[in-house]
Amino acid sequence: MTLQIALVTGASRGLGFATAIALAAQGYHIIALARTSGGLEDLDDIITSAHGTTTLVPLDITDEAGLHRMAQAIQTRWGKLDLLIHCAAHAAPLAPASQVNAKDFDKSWSINVKATLALIAATEDLLRGGKGHAVFIDDPRAGHAFNAAYGASKLAQKGIATAWQAECKRLGPKVSFFTPNPMPTALRARFHPGEDRAKLSSCETEAVRLLSSL
Repeated sequence: MTLQIALVTGASRGLGFATAIALAAQGYHIIALARTSGGLEDLDDIITSAHGTTTLVPLDITDEAGLHRMAQAIQTRWGKLDLLIHCAAHAAPLAPASQVNAKDFDKSWSINVKATLALIAATEDLLRGGKGHAVFIDDPRAGHAFNAAYGASKLAQKGIATAWQAECKRLGPKVSFFTPNPMPTALRARFHPGEDRAKLSSCETEAVRLLSSL
């Protein structure tokens, strides 16, 4: 049986963490990318204890050269990528549009938009080689009050991914979107401090939903 290779970004916590574990349980080799080494090591402990396998990539997703080095390493070792789940995101603090901090906006734009372009450029050939599937996490906050920075960056990200989806209809890879239910993540806590997190869907539940949509 051919080994299936999955790259999960934002894999050190939240939905990325849960999705990586769920994919490993289905037999995928997980390439786990995140900036936080500690979270990646925790992920590796869980997956390997269940007899799964991982390759950890402690990398800032805005490091375009690093993404291309990673892609070259994947090409050399496996020659393909079967699945990309792009969970990495940055949530700028909530603020009125007239008071958005330029530094916060630039960080959201770098992570949510520019890094998406770089990730597509780095992985397109690998995904085509594996007749693969790329999944982007949709969070439609554009136009919501106090979400000018985050909402605009996620809308731009979806615009990029939707354009790529249209370009890939003939040659692949398959490109799709997944909108999770509200989860008790650190990202959501920035938008809803003091929320009753017990009422939210778990990251593990949403990871199962995500995999069922593939």
